[in-house]
Amino acid sequence: MMPAAMTVSMQRFVDSVRAAVREGGGEEIVTEKVAALLRSLLNEGDVLDPRYAKPKTDNYVLYPIWVEPDGSFSVASAVWDVGQVTPVHDHGTWGVIGIYRGVEHEARFRRAAAGAGAMFRQTDERDIETREVIVCCTSDQDIHRVACGSDVPCVGIHVYGADIGTIRRHAYNIETGDVRTFVSGWTAVEA
Repeated sequence: MMPAAMTVSMQRFVDSVRAAVREGGGEEIVTEKVAALLRSLLNEGDVLDPRYAKPKTDNYVLYPIWVEPDGSFSVASAVWDVGQVTPVHDHGTWGVIGIYRGVEHEARFRRAAAGAGAMFRQTDERDIETREVIVCCTSDQDIHRVACGSDVPCVGIHVYGADIGTIRRHAYNIETGDVRTFVSGWTAVEA
């Protein structure tokens, strides 16, 4: 799937992310660099083609802004309409997110100790505001649920250390411990 045209600012951002990923230095260093680049991008204002900010009424969407041909990173626009929420899930790679519009509500989970009752326990909950940037996931800290936390659709720019639309990930039933493998895929950007 070919991404739609990018703004000049977004193209510069993708080029800078490519340089940071190629430079390497470990997950913590790469995510710090990508977070700084994303903060700078969000401070530029209107950097996202409007087609990447359109919610769908039936489900949250993941639009491909850029997928590096070698699969080393991807840049996505994730859009949740008011009231939409993801299942509890992981990513299997590092990720940095910045909120372009609205508020993202995140709840983080950990597997509970044996005999602790519920299979997972919630460890944290927070709202991520417009222009706020966080490292959302690392290879070892990566189980969460995300929802639109505002009265307008939430639009986030997400950068992942793989082609997030094609890798095998997991959704978790936090009560039973059941795990389902899934591939999120990409949402087609309307012409």
